[in-house]
Amino acid sequence: MNPAVFNPFTFARHRFRQWWQARLPLSDSITLTQRNVYILPTRAGFMLGATLAVLLVASINYQLNLGYLLTFLLAGSAVVGMYVCHGTLRGITMNLIAPGECFMGTSALFDINLVSRRRSVRHGIGLSVLGAHHWAWTDVPAQGSATVQVAFQPGQRGLHRAPTLTAETRFPLGTFRVWTIWRPAAQVLVYPKPEAFAPPLPAGEPRSGGPAATQVQGGTEFDGVRAYRRGDPLKRVVWKQAAKALARGSDELVSRDTEQAQRYELWLDLAQAGPRSTEHRLSRLCAWVLAADRLGIDYGLRLPGVEIQPDSGPGHRKRCLEALALC
Repeated sequence: MNPAVFNPFTFARHRFRQWWQARLPLSDSITLTQRNVYILPTRAGFMLGATLAVLLVASINYQLNLGYLLTFLLAGSAVVGMYVCHGTLRGITMNLIAPGECFMGTSALFDINLVSRRRSVRHGIGLSVLGAHHWAWTDVPAQGSATVQVAFQPGQRGLHRAPTLTAETRFPLGTFRVWTIWRPAAQVLVYPKPEAFAPPLPAGEPRSGGPAATQVQGGTEFDGVRAYRRGDPLKRVVWKQAAKALARGSDELVSRDTEQAQRYELWLDLAQAGPRSTEHRLSRLCAWVLAADRLGIDYGLRLPGVEIQPDSGPGHRKRCLEALALC
Protein backbone atom coordinates (compact mmCIF):
# COMPACT_ATOMS: atom_id res chain seq x y z
CA MET A 1 0.00 0.00 0.00
CA ASN A 2 1.34 3.45 -0.94
CA PRO A 3 2.19 5.32 2.31
CA ALA A 4 1.48 8.66 0.63
CA VAL A 5 -2.21 7.78 0.30
CA PHE A 6 -2.52 5.47 3.31
CA ASN A 7 -5.89 5.86 5.01
CA PRO A 8 -6.11 4.01 8.35
CA PHE A 9 -9.93 4.00 8.33
CA THR A 10 -10.09 2.49 4.83
CA PHE A 11 -7.42 -0.05 5.75
CA ALA A 12 -9.22 -1.06 8.94
CA ARG A 13 -12.55 -1.34 7.13
CA HIS A 14 -10.98 -3.48 4.41
CA ARG A 15 -9.34 -5.82 6.94
CA PHE A 16 -12.54 -6.12 8.95
CA ARG A 17 -14.52 -6.93 5.79
CA GLN A 18 -12.03 -9.66 4.85
CA TRP A 19 -12.16 -11.15 8.35
CA TRP A 20 -15.95 -11.05 8.44
CA GLN A 21 -16.39 -12.58 4.96
CA ALA A 22 -13.97 -15.40 5.84
CA ARG A 23 -16.33 -16.40 8.65
CA LEU A 24 -19.27 -16.83 6.31
CA PRO A 25 -20.02 -20.46 5.38
CA LEU A 26 -19.48 -21.70 1.82
CA SER A 27 -22.70 -22.96 0.27
CA ASP A 28 -24.33 -23.03 -3.17
CA SER A 29 -27.76 -22.68 -1.55
CA ILE A 30 -28.83 -20.22 1.13
CA THR A 31 -32.15 -19.44 2.84
CA LEU A 32 -32.44 -15.88 4.12
CA THR A 33 -33.56 -15.51 7.73
CA GLN A 34 -33.24 -12.89 10.48
CA ARG A 35 -29.70 -14.16 11.12
CA ASN A 36 -28.26 -13.32 7.69
CA VAL A 37 -30.39 -10.36 6.53
CA TYR A 38 -29.31 -6.86 7.56
CA ILE A 39 -31.10 -3.51 7.44
CA LEU A 40 -30.02 0.13 7.67
CA PRO A 41 -31.62 3.45 6.65
CA THR A 42 -30.61 4.93 3.31
CA ARG A 43 -29.80 8.62 2.79
CA ALA A 44 -33.45 9.17 2.00
CA GLY A 45 -34.32 7.40 5.24
CA PHE A 46 -32.02 9.66 7.29
CA MET A 47 -33.54 12.72 5.58
CA LEU A 48 -37.02 11.45 6.41
CA GLY A 49 -36.01 10.98 10.03
CA ALA A 50 -34.62 14.54 10.20
CA THR A 51 -37.80 15.88 8.60
CA LEU A 52 -39.97 14.04 11.14
CA ALA A 53 -37.89 15.48 13.99
CA VAL A 54 -38.38 19.02 12.66
CA LEU A 55 -42.12 18.46 12.21
CA LEU A 56 -42.44 17.08 15.72
CA VAL A 57 -40.58 20.02 17.30
CA ALA A 58 -42.64 22.53 15.30
CA SER A 59 -45.89 20.80 16.25
CA ILE A 60 -44.94 20.85 19.96
CA ASN A 61 -43.90 24.53 19.87
CA TYR A 62 -46.94 25.77 17.99
CA GLN A 63 -49.45 23.17 19.28
CA LEU A 64 -50.39 22.08 15.76
CA ASN A 65 -52.78 19.13 15.87
CA LEU A 66 -52.53 18.62 12.12
CA GLY A 67 -48.75 18.71 12.50
CA TYR A 68 -48.95 15.86 15.01
CA LEU A 69 -51.21 13.96 12.62
CA LEU A 70 -48.82 14.42 9.68
CA THR A 71 -45.76 13.54 11.78
CA PHE A 72 -47.14 10.29 13.18
CA LEU A 73 -48.71 9.34 9.86
CA LEU A 74 -45.34 9.64 8.12
CA ALA A 75 -43.58 7.86 10.98
CA GLY A 76 -46.09 5.01 10.85
CA SER A 77 -45.62 4.72 7.08
CA ALA A 78 -41.84 4.56 7.56
CA VAL A 79 -42.17 1.78 10.16
CA VAL A 80 -44.49 -0.23 7.91
CA GLY A 81 -42.09 0.32 4.99
CA MET A 82 -39.22 -0.98 7.13
CA TYR A 83 -41.17 -4.14 7.96
CA VAL A 84 -42.17 -4.72 4.32
CA CYS A 85 -38.62 -4.04 3.10
CA HIS A 86 -37.12 -6.59 5.50
CA GLY A 87 -39.80 -9.13 4.64
CA THR A 88 -39.06 -8.80 0.92
CA LEU A 89 -35.76 -10.66 1.34
CA ARG A 90 -36.57 -12.72 4.43
CA GLY A 91 -37.65 -16.25 3.57
CA ILE A 92 -36.18 -16.37 0.05
CA THR A 93 -34.03 -19.35 -0.94
CA MET A 94 -31.20 -18.66 -3.41
CA ASN A 95 -29.60 -21.51 -5.39
CA LEU A 96 -26.50 -21.12 -7.54
CA ILE A 97 -26.59 -23.02 -10.82
CA ALA A 98 -23.19 -24.40 -11.84
CA PRO A 99 -21.44 -21.94 -14.20
CA GLY A 100 -20.48 -22.93 -17.73
CA GLU A 101 -17.15 -22.65 -19.50
CA CYS A 102 -15.36 -19.33 -19.64
CA PHE A 103 -12.37 -18.08 -21.63
CA MET A 104 -9.89 -15.55 -20.31
CA GLY A 105 -11.01 -12.02 -21.19
CA THR A 106 -14.71 -12.89 -21.15
CA SER A 107 -17.20 -12.87 -18.30
CA ALA A 108 -18.25 -15.97 -16.41
CA LEU A 109 -22.03 -16.04 -16.06
CA PHE A 110 -23.71 -17.36 -12.92
CA ASP A 111 -27.41 -18.24 -12.93
CA ILE A 112 -29.06 -17.77 -9.54
CA ASN A 113 -32.51 -19.18 -8.88
CA LEU A 114 -34.63 -17.32 -6.31
CA VAL A 115 -37.49 -19.30 -4.78
CA SER A 116 -40.32 -17.81 -2.70
CA ARG A 117 -43.01 -19.71 -0.82
CA ARG A 118 -44.90 -16.59 0.23
CA ARG A 119 -48.31 -15.85 -1.26
CA SER A 120 -47.38 -12.35 -2.38
CA VAL A 121 -44.98 -11.03 -4.99
CA ARG A 122 -41.54 -9.88 -3.87
CA HIS A 123 -40.53 -6.75 -5.79
CA GLY A 124 -37.24 -5.07 -6.59
CA ILE A 125 -34.61 -7.64 -5.60
CA GLY A 126 -31.14 -7.03 -6.98
CA LEU A 127 -28.06 -9.28 -7.08
CA SER A 128 -24.46 -8.40 -7.80
CA VAL A 129 -20.88 -9.37 -7.14
CA LEU A 130 -19.86 -7.79 -3.84
CA GLY A 131 -18.14 -4.49 -4.54
CA ALA A 132 -19.31 -4.29 -8.17
CA HIS A 133 -21.69 -1.66 -9.49
CA HIS A 134 -23.61 -3.77 -12.02
CA TRP A 135 -26.89 -5.07 -10.61
CA ALA A 136 -29.38 -7.56 -11.99
CA TRP A 137 -32.91 -6.84 -10.78
CA THR A 138 -35.95 -9.09 -10.70
CA ASP A 139 -39.34 -9.68 -9.09
CA VAL A 140 -40.08 -13.07 -7.57
CA PRO A 141 -43.68 -14.21 -8.16
CA ALA A 142 -45.90 -15.50 -5.38
CA GLN A 143 -45.03 -19.11 -4.53
CA GLY A 144 -42.77 -19.17 -7.56
CA SER A 145 -39.22 -18.63 -8.68
CA ALA A 146 -37.13 -16.30 -10.81
CA THR A 147 -33.67 -16.66 -12.32
CA VAL A 148 -31.08 -13.89 -12.33
CA GLN A 149 -27.79 -13.90 -14.24
CA VAL A 150 -24.72 -12.31 -12.63
CA ALA A 151 -21.45 -11.72 -14.50
CA PHE A 152 -17.95 -12.05 -13.10
CA GLN A 153 -14.72 -11.45 -15.03
CA PRO A 154 -11.73 -13.43 -13.67
CA GLY A 155 -8.31 -11.84 -13.71
CA GLN A 156 -6.37 -14.91 -14.90
CA ARG A 157 -6.84 -18.44 -16.19
CA GLY A 158 -7.19 -21.43 -13.89
CA LEU A 159 -9.62 -22.61 -11.26
CA HIS A 160 -11.37 -19.81 -9.39
CA ARG A 161 -13.88 -19.85 -6.58
CA ALA A 162 -17.15 -18.08 -7.33
CA PRO A 163 -17.03 -14.48 -6.06
CA THR A 164 -18.86 -13.31 -2.97
CA LEU A 165 -22.37 -12.17 -3.93
CA THR A 166 -24.78 -9.72 -2.39
CA ALA A 167 -28.55 -9.34 -2.69
CA GLU A 168 -30.47 -6.26 -1.66
CA THR A 169 -33.81 -4.48 -1.89
CA ARG A 170 -35.14 -1.01 -1.07
CA PHE A 171 -38.77 -1.75 -1.77
CA PRO A 172 -41.25 -0.13 -1.13
CA LEU A 173 -40.22 3.40 -0.08
CA GLY A 174 -36.47 3.45 -0.59
CA THR A 175 -35.91 4.67 2.97
CA PHE A 176 -34.30 1.40 4.12
CA ARG A 177 -31.72 -0.86 2.52
CA VAL A 178 -31.97 -4.58 3.29
CA TRP A 179 -29.13 -6.78 2.12
CA THR A 180 -27.33 -10.08 2.60
CA ILE A 181 -23.85 -11.43 1.84
CA TRP A 182 -23.44 -14.88 0.27
CA ARG A 183 -20.28 -16.94 -0.35
CA PRO A 184 -20.99 -19.69 -2.92
CA ALA A 185 -18.90 -22.85 -2.83
CA ALA A 186 -18.93 -23.34 -6.62
CA GLN A 187 -15.77 -22.97 -8.69
CA VAL A 188 -15.31 -21.83 -12.28
CA LEU A 189 -12.56 -23.01 -14.61
CA VAL A 190 -11.18 -20.25 -16.84
CA TYR A 191 -9.59 -21.38 -20.12
CA PRO A 192 -6.77 -19.45 -21.82
CA LYS A 193 -7.80 -16.72 -24.22
CA PRO A 194 -7.71 -18.05 -27.82
CA GLU A 195 -5.15 -16.28 -29.99
CA ALA A 196 -6.97 -13.89 -32.30
CA PHE A 197 -4.93 -14.59 -35.43
CA ALA A 198 -3.42 -17.99 -34.80
CA PRO A 199 -1.23 -19.58 -37.51
CA PRO A 200 -2.47 -22.67 -39.40
CA LEU A 201 -2.71 -25.99 -37.65
CA PRO A 202 0.62 -27.84 -37.51
CA ALA A 203 1.42 -30.73 -39.83
CA GLY A 204 0.26 -34.17 -38.80
CA GLU A 205 2.63 -36.81 -37.51
CA PRO A 206 2.77 -40.34 -39.03
CA ARG A 207 0.71 -42.90 -37.22
CA SER A 208 2.82 -45.52 -35.52
CA GLY A 209 3.35 -48.36 -37.98
CA GLY A 210 1.48 -46.52 -40.73
CA PRO A 211 2.42 -44.72 -43.95
CA ALA A 212 3.92 -41.27 -44.12
CA ALA A 213 1.93 -38.36 -42.83
CA THR A 214 -0.34 -36.26 -44.97
CA GLN A 215 0.05 -32.65 -44.03
CA VAL A 216 -2.62 -30.07 -43.37
CA GLN A 217 -2.50 -27.15 -45.78
CA GLY A 218 -3.55 -23.72 -44.46
CA GLY A 219 -4.92 -25.21 -41.28
CA THR A 220 -8.35 -25.74 -42.87
CA GLU A 221 -8.13 -28.42 -45.59
CA PHE A 222 -6.55 -31.81 -46.15
CA ASP A 223 -4.31 -32.47 -49.13
CA GLY A 224 -6.88 -34.58 -50.95
CA VAL A 225 -10.45 -33.71 -51.90
CA ARG A 226 -13.04 -35.50 -53.93
CA ALA A 227 -16.43 -34.82 -55.42
CA TYR A 228 -19.26 -34.56 -52.93
CA ARG A 229 -21.21 -37.79 -52.42
CA ARG A 230 -24.72 -38.05 -51.11
CA GLY A 231 -24.56 -38.75 -47.39
CA ASP A 232 -21.24 -36.97 -46.75
CA PRO A 233 -21.42 -35.03 -43.46
CA LEU A 234 -21.53 -31.25 -43.91
CA LYS A 235 -18.42 -30.77 -41.78
CA ARG A 236 -16.41 -32.59 -44.49
CA VAL A 237 -17.51 -30.16 -47.23
CA VAL A 238 -14.78 -27.71 -48.28
CA TRP A 239 -16.88 -24.56 -48.07
CA LYS A 240 -14.13 -22.26 -49.32
CA GLN A 241 -13.97 -24.13 -52.62
CA ALA A 242 -17.77 -24.21 -52.74
CA ALA A 243 -17.84 -20.42 -52.40
CA LYS A 244 -15.28 -20.04 -55.18
CA ALA A 245 -17.28 -22.40 -57.41
CA LEU A 246 -20.45 -20.44 -56.70
CA ALA A 247 -18.67 -17.23 -57.71
CA ARG A 248 -17.82 -18.91 -61.04
CA GLY A 249 -21.47 -19.85 -61.51
CA SER A 250 -21.03 -23.53 -60.59
CA ASP A 251 -22.82 -25.45 -57.84
CA GLU A 252 -20.17 -28.19 -57.57
CA LEU A 253 -19.32 -29.33 -54.05
CA VAL A 254 -16.20 -31.15 -52.90
CA SER A 255 -15.53 -33.09 -49.70
CA ARG A 256 -12.36 -33.78 -47.79
CA ASP A 257 -10.77 -37.15 -48.47
CA THR A 258 -11.07 -38.88 -45.11
CA GLU A 259 -8.95 -41.80 -46.30
CA GLN A 260 -5.96 -39.48 -46.53
CA ALA A 261 -6.89 -37.93 -43.19
CA GLN A 262 -6.52 -41.36 -41.57
CA ARG A 263 -2.82 -41.53 -42.48
CA TYR A 264 -1.64 -39.05 -39.87
CA GLU A 265 -2.25 -37.90 -36.33
CA LEU A 266 -2.56 -34.24 -35.45
CA TRP A 267 -0.66 -33.40 -32.27
CA LEU A 268 -0.84 -29.99 -30.63
CA ASP A 269 2.39 -29.62 -28.68
CA LEU A 270 3.28 -26.76 -26.32
CA ALA A 271 6.93 -27.07 -27.34
CA GLN A 272 5.99 -26.37 -30.99
CA ALA A 273 3.59 -23.49 -30.32
CA GLY A 274 6.13 -20.73 -30.84
CA PRO A 275 9.05 -19.10 -29.04
CA ARG A 276 7.03 -16.63 -26.99
CA SER A 277 5.91 -16.76 -23.35
CA THR A 278 4.06 -19.72 -21.88
CA GLU A 279 0.79 -17.79 -21.70
CA HIS A 280 1.02 -16.86 -25.39
CA ARG A 281 1.74 -20.47 -26.37
CA LEU A 282 -1.22 -21.68 -24.30
CA SER A 283 -3.36 -19.08 -26.04
CA ARG A 284 -2.23 -20.44 -29.41
CA LEU A 285 -2.91 -24.04 -28.39
CA CYS A 286 -6.38 -22.99 -27.25
CA ALA A 287 -7.07 -21.49 -30.69
CA TRP A 288 -5.79 -24.66 -32.36
CA VAL A 289 -8.00 -26.89 -30.20
CA LEU A 290 -11.07 -24.84 -31.15
CA ALA A 291 -10.09 -24.87 -34.85
CA ALA A 292 -9.51 -28.65 -34.91
CA ASP A 293 -12.79 -29.21 -33.10
CA ARG A 294 -14.68 -27.12 -35.66
CA LEU A 295 -13.14 -29.16 -38.49
CA GLY A 296 -13.97 -32.47 -36.81
CA ILE A 297 -10.32 -33.61 -36.89
CA ASP A 298 -8.90 -36.09 -34.41
CA TYR A 299 -6.20 -34.30 -32.44
CA GLY A 300 -4.02 -34.91 -29.42
CA LEU A 301 -2.49 -32.54 -26.89
CA ARG A 302 0.98 -32.58 -25.36
CA LEU A 303 1.80 -30.49 -22.30
CA PRO A 304 4.54 -30.85 -19.67
CA GLY A 305 3.57 -33.99 -17.77
CA VAL A 306 0.29 -34.40 -19.69
CA GLU A 307 -0.45 -36.23 -22.93
CA ILE A 308 -4.02 -36.58 -24.21
CA GLN A 309 -4.38 -39.12 -27.00
CA PRO A 310 -5.95 -38.03 -30.32
CA ASP A 311 -9.73 -38.00 -30.32
CA SER A 312 -12.59 -35.66 -31.22
CA GLY A 313 -15.94 -34.55 -29.90
CA PRO A 314 -17.19 -32.24 -27.13
CA GLY A 315 -15.80 -34.40 -24.31
CA HIS A 316 -12.31 -34.46 -25.82
CA ARG A 317 -12.46 -30.70 -26.43
CA LYS A 318 -13.37 -30.12 -22.81
CA ARG A 319 -10.52 -32.34 -21.53
CA CYS A 320 -8.00 -30.46 -23.65
CA LEU A 321 -9.24 -27.03 -22.58
CA GLU A 322 -9.19 -28.08 -18.92
CA ALA A 323 -5.59 -29.27 -19.30
CA LEU A 324 -4.65 -25.92 -20.85
CA ALA A 325 -6.37 -24.01 -18.04
CA LEU A 326 -4.57 -25.95 -15.32
CA CYS A 327 -1.17 -26.12 -17.01
